Amino acid sequence: MQKILGYMRKAIQEYGLISDGDRILVGVSGGKDSLVLLQGLILLRRFIGIEYDVVGATLDMGFKDSQSDFTAVSELCERYCTEYHVIPTQIGEIVFDVRKEPSPCSLCARMRRGALHDAANDLGCNKVALGHNYDDAVETFVMNLFTEGRIGCFSPSTYLTHKKVTVIRPLVLAPEKEIRRAAKRNELPIVKSVCPADGHTNRQKTKDFLAEMERNDHGFKDRLFGAMKRANVDGWGGINWAPPVKKD
Repeated sequence: MQKILGYMRKAIQEYGLISDGDRILVGVSGGKDSLVLLQGLILLRRFIGIEYDVVGATLDMGFKDSQSDFTAVSELCERYCTEYHVIPTQIGEIVFDVRKEPSPCSLCARMRRGALHDAANDLGCNKVALGHNYDDAVETFVMNLFTEGRIGCFSPSTYLTHKKVTVIRPLVLAPEKEIRRAAKRNELPIVKSVCPADGHTNRQKTKDFLAEMERNDHGFKDRLFGAMKRANVDGWGGINWAPPVKKD
């Protein structure tokens, strides 16, 4: 876990993600990223020099035919004396049964974000932490470029004026493979996704494409991420970013 904590500490400092007095709601899906994020934020409090509180929250998606059991996640939070909530929703029913969305991920993501932001307000949290990692950032950049024809990505930190909460992503410098290793070594209680669309998304296709490019041209993803940072795409240059000086 030390390597992950190093990535998280660097991201927090480079992007100014956490301040004294923050009460942070961690969106816990039950996957490896969100569980590593939850444990990482809990452990970082011991030495990072910032006073903040952590609250775990899981959205019960309300799928009709399948239910996820988050008992082990609740027990993990109890072990660390961390507040944890399972929030019931009807997102799964609305997306798949009522709307019958042929491409459900976009609507589902919007509804999940809205539910988490509302939960943050209800629980007195001023920040929401999501488990997006380094690979997610590169994938999103590529998806926006080739699918939507625009240069952009989610930001490491975003303030939502209408909800008065800040969304932060402390794992954005951590490669997915390191997160996978940390989850396995720490025996984190991963909850398998019961989403009908799991593994059949445009993101999965992008992930497969980038994996193939990386195999054929090592460092491909790093160069893409470097371009995002140098151009300060959506704040990826960091809080101390300055435009490059052109030489005559």
